[in-house]
Amino acid sequence: MVKMINLNGKSYAVLPEVETVQQLLEHLELGDRILIVEKNKEILQKERYDAPIMDRDQIEIIHFVGGG
Repeated sequence: MVKMINLNGKSYAVLPEVETVQQLLEHLELGDRILIVEKNKEILQKERYDAPIMDRDQIEIIHFVGGG
């Protein structure tokens, strides 16, 4: 079943095979970046990226971009 979440302020449909925050990051091709992930207004440490994604979760992902 497709879950609907709020991802960075926008409605986003999560495929059934994407069950955890880590799987979401990999699906978005962000798995190898330095990130800050917030789930339902709580910042997740990397060791907690196995947290399940539930319908209507609010996920914020901030990644850093280098430059000069």
